[in-house]
Amino acid sequence: MLHVVQYKGAVVAPLIADDSLQTYELRLLLEAQAIRLSVPLLTEEDLEAADGHIEALEVETDFGKIGLLNRQFHQALYCKAPNKKLLALVEAGLIEEERFLRFNLEHMNLGKLAQDDHRALLRHARARNVEMCIAELEQHLQRGVNAITQYLKSQKPKQP
Repeated sequence: MLHVVQYKGAVVAPLIADDSLQTYELRLLLEAQAIRLSVPLLTEEDLEAADGHIEALEVETDFGKIGLLNRQFHQALYCKAPNKKLLALVEAGLIEEERFLRFNLEHMNLGKLAQDDHRALLRHARARNVEMCIAELEQHLQRGVNAITQYLKSQKPKQP
């Protein structure tokens, strides 16, 4: 993505900003509401689609495809939320994360942990336990915050 900066011209936007914690806090609010609205309305087909994304994530090695499958998994759980503006905001957050993962996932080593979280989310959705879904989502996103924070710290040049 390019940003136009006065007196500099077009510059490449960073893949993740220093406000990643705030971004994840906002995602939790939005995605928790999407879960509240969607989970009670999910069909068996929606749940099977989510499960299929997990299965595909287990074997996928292309990091670009992993980011896409992750987004598709989450969207499968949120798809029945009737608030389309909410879903658009959720999708924007997931696309931002997908973009980051596409370029950095290999170095962060999150693959298996993320699937355990996804399986727990799906298990709670199948049980129609909205509050446990939200609690699991909070843990899942907090793991993401922790991994990104640690990754960004490791990328900063060491001070002499």
